[in-house]
This record gives sequence, C-alpha cells and structure tokens, in this order.
Amino acid sequence: MTRAGRLSVGIVGAGHVGPVIGAALAGAGHALVGVTAGSDPDRTAAVLPGVAVMEPPELVRAAQLVVIAVPHDQLPGLVSGLAEVGAWQPGQLVLHTDPAYGTDVLEPAVRSGAIPLAVHPAISFTGTTLDLRQLQASYAAVTAPAMVLPIAQALAVELGCEPVVIAEADRPAYAEAIATASEFARSIVGQATGILRGIGVENPGGYLSALVSSTFDRALREASSPDPLSPPDLG
Repeated sequence: MTRAGRLSVGIVGAGHVGPVIGAALAGAGHALVGVTAGSDPDRTAAVLPGVAVMEPPELVRAAQLVVIAVPHDQLPGLVSGLAEVGAWQPGQLVLHTDPAYGTDVLEPAVRSGAIPLAVHPAISFTGTTLDLRQLQASYAAVTAPAMVLPIAQALAVELGCEPVVIAEADRPAYAEAIATASEFARSIVGQATGILRGIGVENPGGYLSALVSSTFDRALREASSPDPLSPPDLG
C-alpha cells in the first residue's frame, strides 16, 4: 500500500479522540467509511456528520486505514479480539493513538499482514471540532518500524501536527511525561480556582485565564532554552 492516493478510513472508538482524528483525516481528503458506536452519539454525529456507525469487525474489514482510539486498558484486547475473528487485512494500515504503547501492541494485526503505526497528538481533546484548531498548533509522537515510519509521519502532518519520532522502548517514559504535565496543570488550576471561589471571586477560571496561559507559555519557552527555568515574574 502506498500513500499516493486517498485512503478509506475506519475509526474504532467514539470517545473524545477518535471522531476528531477522523474529522482531521477527512479534512485532508481521506474517505471515512464509518465509526464505531459510542456513549455520546450526538457529539459523534456533530463531529462526523453523516458517517455510518458500524460494528468493529465490519468496519475494520472495509477500511484501508484503521484508527484505534480507545482507553489504554482496552487496546490490547481489542486488537487481539479483531484478530481472532479474522478482521485484519494484509497491507492495511493500523494506527492507534495511545501515548504509552508503541507498535508492539498491534502484533496480532501484524501477524495478519497489517502495517502498525502509533501516533499520539499531544493535546487535551475535548471531543469537539474545537480540537481541530488545537491540532494545527501541536506535535505528535510517532512510532513505527523504520520502513513505514514516513507513513506515520505523513499522517501526523495530515492531522495538522509536527511529528516527533519516539522509540518503541521510550513510549512509557513519553506517556509519563504527558500524564505529569496534564495532571499537574489540572491540579494547580483546580486548586487556585477553588481558593478564589472561596473568597468570593466570580468566574475564577476566567480571572486566571490570562495569568495561567502566559505563565505556562513562559515556562515552556524557558524549558526549551538552555538556561535554567526561572520563576515567573508576577509583579
């Protein structure tokens, strides 16, 4: 399979990530053949209007590119289960979006001749079309066998992201970094807004928005420079 033409794409997972990835790929010219059912069909339909809802085996058999965006604990069993029913196809691209796994988790699909790719866009997904704008300013961790790494990189670019190659062995460390940043940001913002709300400040999230954004932006710039991180100037 080559990247010369457009691909038929199936989205397995209708949470916050899968439909947005599907919409981004559709925006790049690929054809969506379907998405699996999710807990919020209205939200999925808003992001992927008119896209058929299909059962996973049927969807996988119909797609040249299968995007798997399911919770971390469900990914290995899903890939194995689809292999057991003979859903994976030779030459088919199989891409998952989990930060912690590389391509080893896709081995049951590889045994059927599928091509494994791991692409994790580093954004906090809301599950709405607002995420499409965030993708345009983000990076994506890509992991794939050397021969097909350019395919993973090209798909990341089509999502709007700048691809960064992460080795298979480094995916757990990468996932730890992503989790640390995400959990720290939520925790600090939650604590600060709670204090402000407690002293009667209305809309504490709005009050802190510019401060938090500018402080994080400065911290990220300093983290990317060779100079040690200095404390933010709040005066």
